[in-house]
Amino acid sequence: MNATFQALANEASFTKEILASGVTQIRKANYARKGIYFQSFTSLSTGLERIGKLCLMLDYYIQNSGQFPDVMFLKNEIGHDLQILYAKSKEVIDNHKITFHFLNGLEEPLHKEILSVLSGFAKGDRYSNINFLTKQNYSSDPILEWHKKIDLIIYELRVTKKTKKKIESQASLIDIMMSPSAIVQYSSESREDITSIYDASFLTGMTDAVTKYRQLYLLQIIRYWVELLIGLQYKAMSINRNEEIPFFTEIFGAFENSDSYFLSRKNFETF
Repeated sequence: MNATFQALANEASFTKEILASGVTQIRKANYARKGIYFQSFTSLSTGLERIGKLCLMLDYYIQNSGQFPDVMFLKNEIGHDLQILYAKSKEVIDNHKITFHFLNGLEEPLHKEILSVLSGFAKGDRYSNINFLTKQNYSSDPILEWHKKIDLIIYELRVTKKTKKKIESQASLIDIMMSPSAIVQYSSESREDITSIYDASFLTGMTDAVTKYRQLYLLQIIRYWVELLIGLQYKAMSINRNEEIPFFTEIFGAFENSDSYFLSRKNFETF
């Protein structure tokens, strides 16, 4: 294994671990554990940026006879903007006529909203609380944005009426049982005070109902990049007699699976 091969393999392995952590953690985040949102967003935004840039580097490698770009190519062209990365990926697909087994694009509204929230997080929204306290230009609250633009939409689109009714009934029952002796003091993802047992129980039930779909949409985004990377892998291997390009299929293989498989798993850190 030469140095280029090792660097690519290491970068891919690190990226796979980061993405696996982020997509696992997103299933655990809720209003009572907001820090987990930041753990997940940090891993996901970083991992998606790295796999996206790996794809752009392979595209450059293929088009420039086995040469990689300099660091300024990625900094000046992309920075931390996941939406620009996605737009660039469509150009790469056209350049090399890449075919996909699953989704050949991320055009669903929820995919776009997820990329928007994670891109904003990477570009500065991760410091929203510090910016507010230090009177900097206030940036968006990434947790609020996720709740409003993703979780609430998933709840409306993917959770059945039967499940919604069950969540409401359970929240009412718990409220009747516990309200005389319990005090609740939390803030929701939308920064609203939660002071009633009903509201706390309802929000818990709602979050439990959407978390597997949060994970699914994120896995679809990851899978898109994995399929693109693997498509570029084989073209890049034809250069320099396959000495510099590792089998990304072996590193990211678990992300190249069906939606039904994704829905059957909670933990992606153990594969």
